[in-house]
Amino acid sequence: MQKNKDKELRNDKSPDKKHVVKRTEKNPLKIKLSSDKDDKRKARRDFFTDKASGRKRRESSTERRDRPSYADDRKRRDLGRERSDRPFYSDDSRKNKFVRKEETDRPVRKRKRNATAESEILSEIVNRRRKEGRGSERKPKILSLQWSEERGPIRLNKYIANAGICSRREADTLIEAGAVKVNGVVVTELGTKVMPTDEVRYEDKILQREKPVYILLNKPKDYITTTDDEFDRKNVMMLIEGACPQRVYPIGRLDRNTTGLLLFTNDGELAKKLMHPKYGVRKIYHVELDRKVELSDFEKIVEGVELSDGKIIPDEVAYVGDSNKEIGITIHSGKNRVVRRIFEQLGYTIEKLDRVSYAGLTKKDVPRGHWRFLKQEEINILKMST
Repeated sequence: MQKNKDKELRNDKSPDKKHVVKRTEKNPLKIKLSSDKDDKRKARRDFFTDKASGRKRRESSTERRDRPSYADDRKRRDLGRERSDRPFYSDDSRKNKFVRKEETDRPVRKRKRNATAESEILSEIVNRRRKEGRGSERKPKILSLQWSEERGPIRLNKYIANAGICSRREADTLIEAGAVKVNGVVVTELGTKVMPTDEVRYEDKILQREKPVYILLNKPKDYITTTDDEFDRKNVMMLIEGACPQRVYPIGRLDRNTTGLLLFTNDGELAKKLMHPKYGVRKIYHVELDRKVELSDFEKIVEGVELSDGKIIPDEVAYVGDSNKEIGITIHSGKNRVVRRIFEQLGYTIEKLDRVSYAGLTKKDVPRGHWRFLKQEEINILKMST
């Protein structure tokens, strides 16, 4: 009936009657076609394409939401499996351990510390104990060997050795002979310790306890190794002038035309050990000769060369470069001019002689004619190796 009425209204073309079309529902396809009246075929195709793509998107989102996750599988797997490493709790202990705050009688409040009050109480206790004579100030800890040598007590023989008088063994002999006084009293007992404030006398002279100093010099040519020269020639002490207030002296010696490393110190005991051949302090020299070294002569040097004061056997010998005129030689002997005499014995003339290493110390960061203080690690190595 309703359809017939709508049809009659559309067919009636009288101007008096108004055309009223009652739409009961909205058709998306008709709306799309009415909006694009020029090409309805294209509008129809676009409409159904959009509708199909929207259906796929809804299906993919639904599938993603319904797909089981790895976490869910893991939860289900853990629920059905008993873990042996989990501690056993009885029902009573579990209830007592996991009690909620609401089930307790009163909420547990964390107490704040009163640092001011605690410090006042501790200060009062310490002062009371000091008045009663029970407390004493904490003794300073000796943190290093250097600290003990500078501020702590020291054995008397080492005190004398640090003053540059003699070695420790010779100082023990002086102590036993009664030649040393401490604060005006003759001390003959070995192992006696003195403090920096004590007065130590030897032959009516006050010995100054000096801080041990160690200086490494890269000696240039035309300087003699001496602390004082009567002919006013250039000496090695001029090169380290003003380096330190302590009186230092060279360990061993280098010829006037020999260059290289030279060590200065006021540590008498260490100096004596470094110069003694039994401690095997290695010295490496770089030798440049006037001609090539024959293989037979090279083998003689390796086997040892007989000199006027005994046979000298080097620790190591090697060629330097391809010319065979340069030799590297390592020795531990402390005899005078020993390297020059070895090659002169075989008929060679040394044009250049340079000490490149001494007791493990090298010329790194020390140019010719310059010096530097030894590091504490280097000093410790020197003391441990002798």
